[in-house]
Amino acid sequence: MGSLRSDISYLKPVQLTQGVMRITAKNPGPMTGPGTNCYVIGKEKLAILDPGPLIEEHVDAILNNFGERIAWVVVTHTHKDHSPAAAALASRTGATLIGNIIDNDGFQDSTFSDAKSLENDQIVKTDTRTIQAILTPGHVSNHVCFLVEEDRLLMTGDHMMEGSTVVIVPPAGNMRKYIESLRNLLRYEFDFVAPGHGTIIEQPKKEIKRLIEHRLQRERKVLKAVTSYGGGNLDMLTPLVYDDVDPSLHKWASMSLHAHLIKLREDEVVSESNGHWKLTDKP
Repeated sequence: MGSLRSDISYLKPVQLTQGVMRITAKNPGPMTGPGTNCYVIGKEKLAILDPGPLIEEHVDAILNNFGERIAWVVVTHTHKDHSPAAAALASRTGATLIGNIIDNDGFQDSTFSDAKSLENDQIVKTDTRTIQAILTPGHVSNHVCFLVEEDRLLMTGDHMMEGSTVVIVPPAGNMRKYIESLRNLLRYEFDFVAPGHGTIIEQPKKEIKRLIEHRLQRERKVLKAVTSYGGGNLDMLTPLVYDDVDPSLHKWASMSLHAHLIKLREDEVVSESNGHWKLTDKP
């Protein structure tokens, strides 16, 4: 039995539970935390979840430790820090690629192709583990979380991450769907979250409720800024709405702001013209 509290380790697998190991790609950064977590599920017939970026030493570490046992390579989504290593692993092991594909909006991994798509609650079974797919559009429209039923461990990719909130980038990202997907997760039974970036999250239902409230609180802040200043464009509104976020991250924050504004427009609370957002004119 491993330790769910294990620290991040590069190149060397860390045992988390009897059926799950983690090996982290060395691609740390503001959007990836300590790096992208790759999870190894099963014992003799393995599923590799989110193999990460195409970093040669990372791919070699996966192959050296698990190569001939890899039967599936599964991705939560096709952003470039999560899936580019998938094609390399599949070609060198004959593993089946599994994951949903969307049109490339400039952020997607174009090398991920010829994969088996997933439907909600679909099951992938390794030799020892049952992996349930839960469709969670929001961060991006093809995002999927995976529940390892025997370990009550939910693997969340970029739907949830340790110590931070995720960026929602329209049009593939959708704030309304993101919040709905968080609420949907509350229907499932799990005890821990294994995020795409960072270490294990305990008390996951409490954290999910916190994330929902955080997004709704941010939405209220968006509405307050639009109301107080009579509207504005993204460049003007971002520092007002994200005054609690380091300015170096405002480029990314403005994308989530855009997602919030689109949701408010769908709610007929705000309107937009030539990039200027304002309260909807009431008759």
